[in-house]
Amino acid sequence: MHRSKIEELAQNNERLEFLGDAILGSIVAEYLFKKYPTQPEGFLTELRSRIVRRETLNNVALRMGLQKLVQYNQNDRGLSRSHIFGNALEALIGAVYLDKGFAKTRVFIINQIIKPYVDLQHMESTDTNYKNQLLSWAQKIGHNLSFDTVEERTEGARKIFSVGVTLNGKIIAVGNGYNKKEAGQVAAQKALEVLKIG
Repeated sequence: MHRSKIEELAQNNERLEFLGDAILGSIVAEYLFKKYPTQPEGFLTELRSRIVRRETLNNVALRMGLQKLVQYNQNDRGLSRSHIFGNALEALIGAVYLDKGFAKTRVFIINQIIKPYVDLQHMESTDTNYKNQLLSWAQKIGHNLSFDTVEERTEGARKIFSVGVTLNGKIIAVGNGYNKKEAGQVAAQKALEVLKIG
């Protein structure tokens, strides 16, 4: 139950989402630590962040069919395009943990989420941190690059942020998202396309 459907804390899934997020992060960290015994900390951190980030979890949740179970305000068109299904997946993990304990939650995450829905080989070989790609390109060439919030507005019950990529004093791309980090990534991806990088 998403908070757009019911604000009452005891009945929406936000507290379970908080718990599931923490459990997922630790289990994914342990899984990667054992799977890649020779890789440095930076590699493990980057791969874990790709697995547990909103886009990945939302994609996994949709492929699992969680959207059929989540109750939310369907009149708010922005919500179905947001990451509420990935958040619901975290809530599900929190619920499994409370019901079954850590060991069974670990098996559930590895066998029902990571192995069937997360392509680690693809994640290893692609760099989807567009902001990092853009910043390192600008640094190499000596360009002045910044990410600036252009606008904050409310759509339905949610805030939407617009972040602009400014290159040498000129905005070259703008991205929208439900938080500044997400908007920055969208803007960076657009800027890479505009600049024909990558």
